[in-house]
Amino acid sequence: MKFLDEAKVYVRSGDGGNGCVSFRREKFIEFGGPNGGDGGKGGDVILQAVDGLNTLIDYRYQQHFKAKNGGGGMGKDRHGANGDDIVLKVPAGTQVYEEDGETLLADLTDVGQRAVVARGGKGGFGNAHFKSSTNRAPRHANPGQPGEELTIRLRLKLIADAGIVGLPNAGKSTFLAAVSAAKPKIADYPFTTLHPQLGVVEIDGREFVLADIPGLIEGAHEGTGLGDRFLGHVERCRVLLHLVDGTVEHAGVAYKTVRAELKAYGQGLGEKPEVVALNKADALTPEQLKRQTARLERAAKKTPLVVSAATGAGVPDVLRALLRVIDQTRHQERPSIVAKAWHPQG
Repeated sequence: MKFLDEAKVYVRSGDGGNGCVSFRREKFIEFGGPNGGDGGKGGDVILQAVDGLNTLIDYRYQQHFKAKNGGGGMGKDRHGANGDDIVLKVPAGTQVYEEDGETLLADLTDVGQRAVVARGGKGGFGNAHFKSSTNRAPRHANPGQPGEELTIRLRLKLIADAGIVGLPNAGKSTFLAAVSAAKPKIADYPFTTLHPQLGVVEIDGREFVLADIPGLIEGAHEGTGLGDRFLGHVERCRVLLHLVDGTVEHAGVAYKTVRAELKAYGQGLGEKPEVVALNKADALTPEQLKRQTARLERAAKKTPLVVSAATGAGVPDVLRALLRVIDQTRHQERPSIVAKAWHPQG
Protein backbone atom coordinates (compact mmCIF):
# COMPACT_ATOMS: atom_id res chain seq x y z
CA MET A 1 0.00 0.00 0.00
CA LYS A 2 1.38 3.38 -1.00
CA PHE A 3 1.89 6.02 1.65
CA LEU A 4 0.06 9.31 1.26
CA ASP A 5 -0.15 11.85 4.09
CA GLU A 6 -2.06 14.69 2.38
CA ALA A 7 -5.28 14.72 0.39
CA LYS A 8 -7.78 17.29 -0.90
CA VAL A 9 -11.43 16.21 -0.82
CA TYR A 10 -14.69 17.84 -1.93
CA VAL A 11 -17.67 17.04 0.31
CA ARG A 12 -21.34 17.99 0.16
CA SER A 13 -24.04 17.24 2.68
CA GLY A 14 -27.57 16.35 1.60
CA ASP A 15 -30.34 18.88 0.98
CA GLY A 16 -33.39 18.82 3.22
CA GLY A 17 -36.59 17.44 1.70
CA ASN A 18 -39.42 19.81 0.71
CA GLY A 19 -42.57 20.08 2.78
CA CYS A 20 -45.80 18.86 1.21
CA VAL A 21 -49.06 20.73 0.48
CA SER A 22 -51.87 18.22 0.94
CA PHE A 23 -55.45 18.08 2.27
CA ARG A 24 -57.42 15.25 3.78
CA ARG A 25 -59.84 13.86 1.16
CA GLU A 26 -62.31 11.25 2.39
CA LYS A 27 -65.90 10.32 1.69
CA PHE A 28 -68.41 12.09 3.89
CA ILE A 29 -65.73 14.51 5.21
CA GLU A 30 -66.53 17.79 3.54
CA PHE A 31 -63.77 19.96 4.97
CA GLY A 32 -60.73 17.73 5.56
CA GLY A 33 -57.92 19.82 7.02
CA PRO A 34 -54.30 20.12 5.80
CA ASN A 35 -52.20 16.96 6.24
CA GLY A 36 -48.98 17.67 4.33
CA GLY A 37 -45.91 16.17 6.09
CA ASP A 38 -42.51 17.73 6.71
CA GLY A 39 -39.46 16.98 4.58
CA GLY A 40 -36.65 14.77 5.87
CA LYS A 41 -33.24 16.04 7.00
CA GLY A 42 -30.31 15.78 4.58
CA GLY A 43 -27.42 13.44 5.39
CA ASP A 44 -24.28 14.67 7.15
CA VAL A 45 -20.67 14.20 6.02
CA ILE A 46 -18.76 12.57 8.89
CA LEU A 47 -15.07 11.73 9.25
CA GLN A 48 -14.20 8.82 11.53
CA ALA A 49 -10.79 7.61 12.72
CA VAL A 50 -10.50 3.83 12.31
CA ASP A 51 -7.97 1.20 13.26
CA GLY A 52 -5.81 -0.55 10.65
CA LEU A 53 -5.22 2.46 8.37
CA ASN A 54 -1.98 4.45 8.17
CA THR A 55 -2.33 6.19 4.81
CA LEU A 56 -4.75 8.49 2.95
CA ILE A 57 -4.20 6.74 -0.39
CA ASP A 58 -7.95 5.99 -0.74
CA TYR A 59 -8.59 9.71 -1.29
CA ARG A 60 -6.24 9.93 -4.25
CA TYR A 61 -8.66 7.94 -6.41
CA GLN A 62 -12.00 9.24 -5.14
CA GLN A 63 -12.15 12.88 -4.12
CA HIS A 64 -15.87 13.75 -4.31
CA PHE A 65 -18.28 12.61 -1.61
CA LYS A 66 -21.96 13.54 -1.34
CA ALA A 67 -24.47 12.55 1.33
CA LYS A 68 -28.07 11.63 0.41
CA ASN A 69 -30.83 14.23 0.23
CA GLY A 70 -33.79 14.08 2.59
CA GLY A 71 -37.06 12.74 1.21
CA GLY A 72 -40.00 15.06 0.52
CA GLY A 73 -42.96 15.17 2.86
CA MET A 74 -46.17 13.37 1.77
CA GLY A 75 -49.88 13.50 2.39
CA LYS A 76 -51.55 11.86 5.40
CA ASP A 77 -48.99 13.62 7.62
CA ARG A 78 -46.16 11.41 6.40
CA HIS A 79 -42.67 12.70 7.19
CA GLY A 80 -40.00 12.40 4.50
CA ALA A 81 -37.15 9.96 5.11
CA ASN A 82 -33.91 11.41 6.47
CA GLY A 83 -30.97 11.21 4.06
CA ASP A 84 -28.22 8.70 4.82
CA ASP A 85 -25.01 10.11 6.29
CA ILE A 86 -21.73 9.41 4.50
CA VAL A 87 -18.80 8.35 6.69
CA LEU A 88 -15.24 8.88 5.44
CA LYS A 89 -12.79 6.56 7.18
CA VAL A 90 -9.37 8.02 7.95
CA PRO A 91 -6.35 6.86 10.02
CA ALA A 92 -6.03 7.97 13.63
CA GLY A 93 -3.86 11.11 13.68
CA THR A 94 -5.62 12.81 10.74
CA GLN A 95 -6.14 16.55 10.90
CA VAL A 96 -8.94 18.18 8.89
CA TYR A 97 -8.34 21.68 7.53
CA GLU A 98 -10.35 24.08 5.42
CA GLU A 99 -9.24 24.61 1.83
CA ASP A 100 -6.73 27.27 2.88
CA GLY A 101 -4.79 24.56 4.76
CA GLU A 102 -4.55 26.73 7.88
CA THR A 103 -7.96 26.69 9.59
CA LEU A 104 -8.18 23.49 11.65
CA LEU A 105 -11.66 21.93 11.68
CA ALA A 106 -10.94 18.69 13.56
CA ASP A 107 -8.07 16.62 14.92
CA LEU A 108 -8.91 12.91 15.05
CA THR A 109 -6.32 11.43 17.41
CA ASP A 110 -8.21 8.41 18.81
CA VAL A 111 -9.71 5.39 17.08
CA GLY A 112 -13.49 5.79 16.92
CA GLN A 113 -13.41 9.59 17.15
CA ARG A 114 -15.85 11.28 14.76
CA ALA A 115 -16.25 14.81 13.40
CA VAL A 116 -19.10 16.26 11.35
CA VAL A 117 -17.59 18.50 8.67
CA ALA A 118 -20.79 19.28 6.73
CA ARG A 119 -24.28 19.15 8.25
CA GLY A 120 -27.29 18.18 6.17
CA GLY A 121 -30.01 20.73 5.44
CA LYS A 122 -33.16 20.72 7.55
CA GLY A 123 -36.39 19.52 5.98
CA GLY A 124 -39.10 22.01 5.08
CA PHE A 125 -42.38 22.22 6.97
CA GLY A 126 -45.52 20.78 5.33
CA ASN A 127 -48.74 22.81 5.21
CA ALA A 128 -50.07 20.98 8.32
CA HIS A 129 -47.45 22.91 10.30
CA PHE A 130 -48.98 26.26 9.35
CA LYS A 131 -52.54 25.40 10.42
CA SER A 132 -53.93 27.86 12.95
CA SER A 133 -57.24 29.09 14.30
CA THR A 134 -57.32 31.83 11.69
CA ASN A 135 -55.75 29.98 8.76
CA ARG A 136 -57.65 26.70 8.51
CA ALA A 137 -56.43 25.74 5.04
CA PRO A 138 -52.85 26.91 4.43
CA ARG A 139 -51.78 26.32 0.87
CA HIS A 140 -48.04 26.73 1.20
CA ALA A 141 -45.13 24.65 2.51
CA ASN A 142 -41.44 25.34 3.06
CA PRO A 143 -38.72 24.04 0.77
CA GLY A 144 -35.89 22.11 2.40
CA GLN A 145 -32.69 23.91 3.30
CA PRO A 146 -29.70 23.28 1.01
CA GLY A 147 -26.79 21.24 2.34
CA GLU A 148 -23.28 22.55 2.90
CA GLU A 149 -20.48 22.06 0.41
CA LEU A 150 -16.80 22.63 0.99
CA THR A 151 -13.35 21.46 0.06
CA ILE A 152 -11.30 20.08 2.93
CA ARG A 153 -7.66 19.12 3.26
CA LEU A 154 -6.72 15.99 5.15
CA ARG A 155 -3.27 15.88 6.72
CA LEU A 156 -2.01 12.73 8.42
CA LYS A 157 0.41 12.92 11.34
CA LEU A 158 1.29 9.43 12.41
CA ILE A 159 0.90 8.64 16.09
CA ALA A 160 3.99 7.00 17.56
CA ASP A 161 5.52 6.98 21.03
CA ALA A 162 9.05 7.65 19.77
CA GLY A 163 10.49 9.00 16.51
CA ILE A 164 13.93 8.53 14.97
CA VAL A 165 15.60 11.61 13.49
CA GLY A 166 19.02 12.10 11.95
CA LEU A 167 20.95 12.82 8.77
CA PRO A 168 20.51 10.54 5.75
CA ASN A 169 22.45 7.26 6.10
CA ALA A 170 22.66 7.54 9.89
CA GLY A 171 21.28 4.01 10.20
CA LYS A 172 17.71 4.90 11.17
CA SER A 173 16.02 2.22 9.05
CA THR A 174 18.61 -0.37 10.11
CA PHE A 175 17.81 0.43 13.74
CA LEU A 176 14.05 0.14 13.14
CA ALA A 177 14.52 -3.20 11.35
CA ALA A 178 16.74 -4.47 14.19
CA VAL A 179 14.25 -3.72 16.97
CA SER A 180 10.89 -4.43 15.30
CA ALA A 181 9.25 -6.57 12.65
CA ALA A 182 9.13 -3.61 10.22
CA LYS A 183 10.92 -4.17 6.93
CA PRO A 184 12.06 -0.75 5.68
CA LYS A 185 14.24 -0.51 2.59
CA ILE A 186 17.91 -0.43 3.63
CA ALA A 187 20.75 0.56 1.29
CA ASP A 188 24.08 2.38 1.34
CA TYR A 189 22.96 5.68 -0.18
CA PRO A 190 21.18 8.79 1.13
CA PHE A 191 17.38 9.06 1.08
CA THR A 192 16.76 5.32 0.84
CA THR A 193 13.74 5.99 3.07
CA LEU A 194 11.22 8.09 1.16
CA HIS A 195 8.19 7.62 3.42
CA PRO A 196 7.73 7.30 7.19
CA GLN A 197 7.78 3.77 8.59
CA LEU A 198 6.25 2.48 11.83
CA GLY A 199 7.39 -0.47 13.92
CA VAL A 200 6.27 -1.96 17.25
CA VAL A 201 9.19 -2.44 19.64
CA GLU A 202 9.20 -4.88 22.58
CA ILE A 203 11.61 -4.56 25.51
CA ASP A 204 11.33 -6.04 29.04
CA GLY A 205 7.78 -7.21 28.33
CA ARG A 206 6.66 -3.70 27.32
CA GLU A 207 5.75 -2.40 23.86
CA PHE A 208 5.83 1.00 22.18
CA VAL A 209 5.57 2.36 18.63
CA LEU A 210 8.68 3.71 16.90
CA ALA A 211 8.57 5.90 13.77
CA ASP A 212 11.38 6.26 11.21
CA ILE A 213 11.21 9.32 8.95
CA PRO A 214 13.35 10.29 5.93
CA GLY A 215 16.69 11.95 6.72
CA LEU A 216 17.11 15.67 7.25
CA ILE A 217 19.88 17.70 5.64
CA GLU A 218 20.98 21.28 6.08
CA GLY A 219 18.33 23.62 4.66
CA ALA A 220 15.52 21.03 4.88
CA HIS A 221 13.16 23.67 6.34
CA GLU A 222 13.65 25.62 3.08
CA GLY A 223 12.83 22.56 0.95
CA THR A 224 16.32 21.13 0.40
CA GLY A 225 16.39 17.35 -0.06
CA LEU A 226 12.99 15.91 0.82
CA GLY A 227 12.28 19.03 2.87
CA ASP A 228 10.89 18.90 6.37
CA ARG A 229 7.26 17.92 5.58
CA PHE A 230 7.79 14.50 7.15
CA LEU A 231 8.67 16.11 10.48
CA GLY A 232 4.93 16.39 11.05
CA HIS A 233 4.94 12.65 11.73
CA VAL A 234 7.14 13.04 14.80
CA GLU A 235 5.23 16.06 16.15
CA ARG A 236 3.05 13.79 18.28
CA CYS A 237 5.93 11.63 19.55
CA ARG A 238 6.72 11.76 23.25
CA VAL A 239 10.47 11.41 22.71
CA LEU A 240 12.95 11.67 19.81
CA LEU A 241 15.79 9.23 19.20
CA HIS A 242 18.56 11.27 17.60
CA LEU A 243 20.87 8.86 15.75
CA VAL A 244 24.27 10.25 14.72
CA ASP A 245 26.46 8.35 12.25
CA GLY A 246 29.81 7.64 13.92
CA THR A 247 31.58 7.32 10.55
CA VAL A 248 31.03 10.94 9.52
CA GLU A 249 33.85 13.45 9.78
CA HIS A 250 32.53 15.26 12.89
CA ALA A 251 29.69 13.80 14.97
CA GLY A 252 29.10 17.13 16.78
CA VAL A 253 28.51 19.02 13.52
CA ALA A 254 26.10 16.31 12.31
CA TYR A 255 24.16 16.59 15.57
CA LYS A 256 23.92 20.39 15.39
CA THR A 257 22.74 20.29 11.76
CA VAL A 258 19.69 18.19 12.64
CA ARG A 259 18.97 20.19 15.81
CA ALA A 260 18.97 23.41 13.76
CA GLU A 261 16.40 21.92 11.36
CA LEU A 262 14.17 20.77 14.24
CA LYS A 263 14.20 24.28 15.73
CA ALA A 264 13.57 25.90 12.34
CA TYR A 265 10.52 23.64 11.83
CA GLY A 266 9.00 24.74 15.15
CA GLN A 267 5.83 23.10 16.53
CA GLY A 268 7.69 22.31 19.75
CA LEU A 269 10.08 19.79 18.18
CA GLY A 270 13.13 21.67 19.46
CA GLU A 271 11.91 21.29 23.07
CA LYS A 272 10.95 17.61 22.88
CA PRO A 273 12.91 15.21 25.11
CA GLU A 274 15.55 13.35 23.12
CA VAL A 275 17.84 10.38 23.52
CA VAL A 276 21.14 10.87 21.69
CA ALA A 277 22.95 7.79 20.34
CA LEU A 278 26.15 7.37 18.33
CA ASN A 279 25.47 4.68 15.73
CA LYS A 280 27.75 2.40 13.66
CA ALA A 281 30.12 1.80 16.58
CA ASP A 282 31.15 -1.50 14.94
CA ALA A 283 32.77 0.42 12.06
CA LEU A 284 35.00 2.54 14.34
CA THR A 285 38.35 1.88 15.99
CA PRO A 286 38.52 2.46 19.79
CA GLU A 287 40.35 5.77 19.22
CA GLN A 288 37.80 7.00 16.66
CA LEU A 289 34.95 5.94 18.94
CA LYS A 290 36.41 7.84 21.89
CA ARG A 291 36.99 10.97 19.76
CA GLN A 292 33.52 10.97 18.16
CA THR A 293 31.80 10.29 21.51
CA ALA A 294 33.60 13.27 23.06
CA ARG A 295 32.62 15.53 20.14
CA LEU A 296 29.00 14.44 20.35
CA GLU A 297 28.94 14.91 24.13
CA ARG A 298 30.21 18.49 23.77
CA ALA A 299 27.59 19.30 21.12
CA ALA A 300 24.64 17.62 22.86
CA LYS A 301 25.71 18.59 26.41
CA LYS A 302 24.82 15.07 27.56
CA THR A 303 26.52 11.68 27.44
CA PRO A 304 25.47 9.87 24.25
CA LEU A 305 24.67 6.17 24.16
CA VAL A 306 26.90 4.08 21.90
CA VAL A 307 25.06 1.64 19.67
CA SER A 308 25.49 -0.56 16.60
CA ALA A 309 22.19 -1.28 14.87
CA ALA A 310 23.92 -3.78 12.55
CA THR A 311 25.33 -6.00 15.36
CA GLY A 312 22.75 -5.17 18.03
CA ALA A 313 25.34 -3.89 20.52
CA GLY A 314 23.86 -1.27 22.86
CA VAL A 315 20.38 -1.51 21.31
CA PRO A 316 18.56 -2.67 24.50
CA ASP A 317 20.04 0.27 26.45
CA VAL A 318 18.66 2.73 23.87
CA LEU A 319 15.20 1.14 23.98
CA ARG A 320 15.13 1.22 27.80
CA ALA A 321 16.16 4.90 27.74
CA LEU A 322 13.30 5.67 25.32
CA LEU A 323 10.83 3.72 27.45
CA ARG A 324 11.86 5.63 30.58
CA VAL A 325 11.15 8.98 28.90
CA ILE A 326 7.84 7.69 27.46
CA ASP A 327 6.73 6.61 30.95
CA GLN A 328 7.72 9.99 32.42
CA THR A 329 5.76 11.97 29.82
CA ARG A 330 2.72 9.71 30.21
CA HIS A 331 2.84 10.29 33.96
CA GLN A 332 3.04 14.07 33.46
CA GLU A 333 0.11 14.07 31.02
CA ARG A 334 -2.13 12.03 33.32
CA PRO A 335 -4.29 14.43 35.39
CA SER A 336 -4.09 13.91 39.12
CA ILE A 337 -7.64 13.32 40.32
CA VAL A 338 -8.10 13.05 44.07
CA ALA A 339 -11.13 10.98 44.98
CA LYS A 340 -13.31 12.45 47.70
CA ALA A 341 -13.72 10.35 50.82
CA TRP A 342 -17.15 8.74 51.12
CA HIS A 343 -19.32 9.82 54.04
CA PRO A 344 -22.76 8.46 54.91
CA GLN A 345 -25.63 10.85 54.36
CA GLY A 346 -26.65 12.35 57.66
